[in-house]
Amino acid sequence: MRALLTTFSLLPFLFLLSCAVSGGGYSGGGTPNMGGPTVEERKAQIATEPRGDFYYGRRYHVHKTRFWGFLRKPGQPWSSAKLVVFNEKMGKQPDRLSEMGPPDQRYGFDNNYEYRIKGYFTGEKVYEINSNQFLPEFMLTGYEQLDKDPGWLFSPRDHYDPSRITLTPRSY
Repeated sequence: MRALLTTFSLLPFLFLLSCAVSGGGYSGGGTPNMGGPTVEERKAQIATEPRGDFYYGRRYHVHKTRFWGFLRKPGQPWSSAKLVVFNEKMGKQPDRLSEMGPPDQRYGFDNNYEYRIKGYFTGEKVYEINSNQFLPEFMLTGYEQLDKDPGWLFSPRDHYDPSRITLTPRSY
């Protein structure tokens, strides 16, 4: 039993190590492909954005995972964002669709869309088995789509790969 617990506790470390070695995870994972504003423009945009009792959310879809994306408080940089799993008891996420069908009408169609998200963190952690992460649970109560093409998330060097996790919070 002790050997099993030791092995299980090493899994997150091994996952991060494999991401770093394979070019994913914290390294950005490839040639930048998300476009978007300059760093200065992004900082100015965040500094002047509306404040309120909501979060800014960016959908991050990686095949076979069930996390939703990143949330941050108004006025905070994306480097402070948390990757979350939505609890949909009070509201369905924007892309709650089948995984089959036309690309613009299936689960994950809204990758990198930006939303104003209403709800609250429950204080619980949810195990997302396909990425081997314990992530904060967020009770979704509503959302509003803001931008279908906001560009990079954490850095102008961001690279999106739908098959593996390549985006993680970092300062630019």
